[in-house]
Amino acid sequence: MNTSFGEPLHGVLAGLHVRRIIALQVVKVCALVTMALAITACTAARLAYNQAHNATYWWLDSHVDFTNDQSTPVRGDINAFFQWHRTNELPVYAGLLQRWQTLAAQELTGAQVCAEFDVIRQRIERAADASAQPMARLALQLDAAQVEHLKSRQAKSNEEFADDFLQTSVDARIEKRHDRALGRSEMLYGTLNAAQKELLRNNIMASPFDPQRTQAERLRRQADLLKTVKDAQAAPDTAAERVRGHMARIGQSPTPGYKAYADELIRQGCAQFAQLHNTTTPEQRANAVRVLKGYEDDLRVLSAQR
Repeated sequence: MNTSFGEPLHGVLAGLHVRRIIALQVVKVCALVTMALAITACTAARLAYNQAHNATYWWLDSHVDFTNDQSTPVRGDINAFFQWHRTNELPVYAGLLQRWQTLAAQELTGAQVCAEFDVIRQRIERAADASAQPMARLALQLDAAQVEHLKSRQAKSNEEFADDFLQTSVDARIEKRHDRALGRSEMLYGTLNAAQKELLRNNIMASPFDPQRTQAERLRRQADLLKTVKDAQAAPDTAAERVRGHMARIGQSPTPGYKAYADELIRQGCAQFAQLHNTTTPEQRANAVRVLKGYEDDLRVLSAQR
């Protein structure tokens, strides 16, 4: 769950995938790059996407510490995934960016924003499904030491989350989220005025984001991942099915009440994005159109590369 959904939607889309969940990291890196809304320049977006396969490999390696025998087939699976994504998904994202240029020039409603969010979520789910088989193969290869390594990385990520969201003051958390939201907003619209900055801050303060609840869900997902690996190794023929089940439980938590909480975060995030957008000037909207056009052009160039 993105902990900053109350901030502008383009930041949400960049971080939509659940964080630090190994079974979806391929998809996470892919979406971070393809949406390209947290990158400072179009040329940087192209470079980032072309290096995403390496970034994915090293992220995974930091979590499970690949053996020499595992390294080559894992790289092969990652490369195959990104080739599939480049061919099949980038043209779709480019089309979305083209449509968003029209939307950026007009007033928006929260419902319109959520409709676009749902389209992105569907694309992410499709990419996640495409990664299930290679992630199942990886799960079957992990030995006991690698599982322990994964547990230690999970513990480290929990400490980092606690440092950011549980052990700091409310004011410090709001300030950090505001700074991040401001950077993302100005990347799209250019410089925001004082009233828009205050609107961002007020929306963050009004967000239903609950760090304790989010941390509890992160812990559930981590335990679910470890159980998925264990169950897959006990019944290898079911490995892909179990990985897909894990992904499904990330998308819709079995924890009572969590779906309603997550849905409310999304609903408010959409409404808040629309609210900020509707305060923008013609110049800011023109800047957003230029930015989105640049990303569209980038994705079309990337999708044409084989």
